[in-house]
Amino acid sequence: MNYLLLEKSDGMGVITINRPDAMNAMKAEVVSELSMSVSDFIQDDEVGVIILTGSGEKAFVAGADIKAMQQMDSNDALDFGKAGQEMTLIIENSPKPVIAAVNGFALGGGCEIALACHIRIASENAVFGQPEVLLGIIPGWGGTQRLPKIVGTGNANELIITGNHISADEAHRIGLVNHVVAQDELLDSCKEIGKIILKNGPKAIAISLQCIYESFDKSIQDGLAVEVDAFAKLFSTDEAKEGMTAFVEKRKANFRS
Repeated sequence: MNYLLLEKSDGMGVITINRPDAMNAMKAEVVSELSMSVSDFIQDDEVGVIILTGSGEKAFVAGADIKAMQQMDSNDALDFGKAGQEMTLIIENSPKPVIAAVNGFALGGGCEIALACHIRIASENAVFGQPEVLLGIIPGWGGTQRLPKIVGTGNANELIITGNHISADEAHRIGLVNHVVAQDELLDSCKEIGKIILKNGPKAIAISLQCIYESFDKSIQDGLAVEVDAFAKLFSTDEAKEGMTAFVEKRKANFRS
C-alpha cells in the first residue's frame, strides 16, 4: 500500500504523507516508503528542492503509530528507532534542500521529521511537541539531539521533559520554524522559497548545507578550515565560472540547463 503522494513540477518534488485516517501517523511501512521517496528525489536530476508535508489540514505527522508501538518489545523498538533515525539522516544529509510544510500537528516523530528538514514553514494552526514522556518513553528519532541545537538546551529541556505542545507562533519565537503563514498559503509559500533556491548553484547549495551540518560541533578553527577548503574547491567548477561570468556580464546565471 502506498502511504505517500508524490508530485514533481518546476524543479520541485513534493512528498505528502497520506494517512489522514490516522493523522498521518508513522509506522514501519511509512518510514520505509518515506526514506525511499526522499532518496529517489535526491537522485532525480529534475528535482532541486524537496517539500515534505502531510495530507489534510489537521496534521503534518501526529507522531508514531501508538497502536503499532504498543505491540513492540525492546528489539522491535530498536529496529523501529534505527529505521526512523536513518530516515531523518537521509533528510538531513540531502544535498538538495528539504522544506517542511507543517500543516497542523507535528508531534513526536512528526516533530523529529520536521527537525531534520533544512527549512520549516508552519501554518497558523500548526502545533509542535515531543510528548513521548507522557507515554513513558523518550524521543527516538533525533529529538534529544536536534532540538537543543535548533532551539537551545533550555527550550529543548522544557519541551521534552514536560511533553507540552506549543503553537506555531511560539515555535517561531524560539526558532523552531522559519515562518508562520496562513493555512491556505502554506504550500505556495514553500514553493516560493523553493523558486528562490532554484536560481542558485546546486553545488554551492549542497556544499553550504554540508559545511553547516558537518561543522556544527567542531571548534571555530576546525569549522573555518572545512569552509575555506570547500570555498576554494568550488572555484574550479563550471558552476562558479558561470555564476561569476553572469554577474560580470549583468545577466542571470544559468546553473540548471
